[in-house]
Amino acid sequence: MKIMQESLYYQAHIERSLCWFVIAALKSFEHVCFDRTLDPEESLFEFYVSPDTKDIFLEVMDYFQKQGLVSNLRQLPNRITVLGEDV
Repeated sequence: MKIMQESLYYQAHIERSLCWFVIAALKSFEHVCFDRTLDPEESLFEFYVSPDTKDIFLEVMDYFQKQGLVSNLRQLPNRITVLGEDV
């Protein structure tokens, strides 16, 4: 998927009891990111973000971090590009 390969890649832990809220809020911002659970036991999520929507994504995630809902947000190399994985 070319779009996923060109996306910026982030990982973050989301407060387990409020994962539903954080993901629903992100989905309310149309086309900002694609998310999926990477490790359910650790409540670790990954986010594929269009370079065009990076500022919006980071603003929302910064708010969630200040509220204690998101932690350890970090940008990493896009694992689809690096590992050649399929989504």
